[in-house]
Amino acid sequence: QVQLVESGGGLVQPGGSLRLSCAVSGTVFVADTMAWYRQGPGKERDLVASINLLGTPTYADSVKGRFTISRVNARNTVYLQMNSLKPEDTAVYYCRSYLRGQFYWGQGTQVTVSS
Repeated sequence: QVQLVESGGGLVQPGGSLRLSCAVSGTVFVADTMAWYRQGPGKERDLVASINLLGTPTYADSVKGRFTISRVNARNTVYLQMNSLKPEDTAVYYCRSYLRGQFYWGQGTQVTVSS
C-alpha cells in the first residue's frame, strides 16, 4: 500500500526557516510529479510548489524566492525548504504524489509562524 509520510513541521518565529520532508513508501516505482499544498485556517487547500521527475520546479507567487522544492528520486522523497517565513505561511502542509496514474496524499504537517 502506497503511503506518504511527512515530517518537519513545527512552530517557528517570523523570518525563520523550516524544512519539510515527504517520503513515499510501499512501492518500487518512482513517483512522477510531487507537490506540496497547504491549507490555512478557514481557507482552501492551495498548491505551494511542485516538481516533476526531471527536477523542474514550479512555485506559487506567494512563496517564490523564499521556498525551494527538491527531490531525491532514489529515496522517493521530496523536500520543501522554507525560508523567511511569515505569519501568513501558517497552515497544514500536505504532500501529494502522482504515481502510476493515481494521486496520493500525506496526512499533513502543521506549520505555525508566530512570535
